[in-house]
Amino acid sequence: MERVVENLGIVTIDGRSVPARKGQSLFDCGEEAGIRIPTSCKKNGKCRECLVEIVGGEDALEPRTPEEARLNEGYRLACRARLRSNSEEISCRSLQRGSFRIEECATDLPRPLASVAIEPAVSRKNDRVLIDGRVIAEREGPLLGIAIDLGTTTIAFRVIDLSTKEILHGGSFENPQRFAGSDVMARIAYDSDTPGRVLQRSLIGSLNRSIAALPIDSKDVYEMVVAGNSTMREIFFGRSVESIGQKPYRSITENEWRSGMRDSTTLEAKGSSLRLDIHPEARVYSLPLIGSHIGADTAACLLAISMEKEGQRIALMDIGTNTEVICGNAQKAMAASCPAGPAFEGGSISCGMPGLDGAIERIRIAEDGKVSYSTIGDATPEGICGSGLIDALSELLRTGGIDEYGRFSNEDPMGYIDRERNIYIHESDISELAQAKGANVAGIQILLKRYGISFDDIDVFYLAGGFARHLDVEAAKRIGLLPDLPSDRIKRIGNAALEGASIALVSTTLRKEIEEFVKGIEHVELERDPRFFDHFVDGCLYKPYKNCGFEAAL
Repeated sequence: MERVVENLGIVTIDGRSVPARKGQSLFDCGEEAGIRIPTSCKKNGKCRECLVEIVGGEDALEPRTPEEARLNEGYRLACRARLRSNSEEISCRSLQRGSFRIEECATDLPRPLASVAIEPAVSRKNDRVLIDGRVIAEREGPLLGIAIDLGTTTIAFRVIDLSTKEILHGGSFENPQRFAGSDVMARIAYDSDTPGRVLQRSLIGSLNRSIAALPIDSKDVYEMVVAGNSTMREIFFGRSVESIGQKPYRSITENEWRSGMRDSTTLEAKGSSLRLDIHPEARVYSLPLIGSHIGADTAACLLAISMEKEGQRIALMDIGTNTEVICGNAQKAMAASCPAGPAFEGGSISCGMPGLDGAIERIRIAEDGKVSYSTIGDATPEGICGSGLIDALSELLRTGGIDEYGRFSNEDPMGYIDRERNIYIHESDISELAQAKGANVAGIQILLKRYGISFDDIDVFYLAGGFARHLDVEAAKRIGLLPDLPSDRIKRIGNAALEGASIALVSTTLRKEIEEFVKGIEHVELERDPRFFDHFVDGCLYKPYKNCGFEAAL
């Protein structure tokens, strides 16, 4: 009797492939492939933590179930999504794709954690643990704290010994909320329209798994200090973000403060109330907001550069999905928010990816047109991260491959970085970055004009954020992402938000000082400036810019 060979489909998750049969779920396929897909509801479709992004073959899956009705296109619940038939090929990836490289601040940071006096809120008296003198536990063991920076794209955290301020562990991971959109406005819309605090639960779940993977007893963590933009912070604390998406774009917390209902825009909660895997009586504290979309991450950056004591005129730009710009000193400071979008972190780019192993981060083009590159971790190239994109466009501009409008000189809408691996840059990607760049340039121009100074008056121009830490400054100046300042006045300080959150965790004095200082910062609404569009359009061009158009604006 002839043996019948069963046809099987192929499911690839995070690069690992396994055979699959009709009716089998992506979750089961992931388990067979050795991929750990999170779940806290035992695969019943309730927790929504098992989200996966479908890269190819979505038509090979059965229709969406009711539990998946509110998911954006391209995303499915691994426990609900099943193969429609045998002989299908499906490719997907989990939402927590691994660890990012952790960004440390530069050694010339005005106020590094190492220079801060140890005076945490958490203390010990005999076998009792106290917060601000109040007993919260009776147990032995170390006094630990966690500082966390909630980015729209990336989450980074540190575990710190509060008795010594030693950084014991660090970690980072991709924000799992990307299924709801790549920018804060998309997250606001999703959170406002979807019941069940799905975004908060996905974030808390990922953070808990990262904490559980550390070689510590999580119940020794007695305080957590949170930095993040206004939307990420409010979602983390389970507060509505609907008002942030509507004019005048203020959170409920900010509105309460402005109306006199609260003394500051800081937030506090118990670890147990947020379902965090730390001591249940631990305090979760957030640094204050500055205004509108300018959140606690910017306050943390200002703490790290000692802004409340600064005598020089400085500018600080924290480049990311939502870029914040600050200028001034201890006597007078102004801030603005630039809706740049995710292009700087690899989002909305054809072959874009975050700063993971395998991301192309450096690109050079020889005179004969030959392209050479390097990847994070020297791994096999999988895509292009933000710093690689800046390098590529700078090199294309330098060699005449594109003009100042971002158009390829050979009339081909696509330029290959690696043809064999199908890694390329499309003109649509160049346009995406141009708009992100234009928003940033407009923000700097309007802020300096409002302050009444030019770039010649800026003593130090700080670049904060993980993207900026690995940015080639000369390449960024060539394409007009950064002002054409002398390079010795531009300082890259890495993840200053994480450093500032760490400082606030260790020093209650400095925590209080920054709370008071940010109350006096003036928030500048860029869209109200009559020349915003002119500045934006000029900033979209791929060319160096000087003095930020200040003189022309007068």
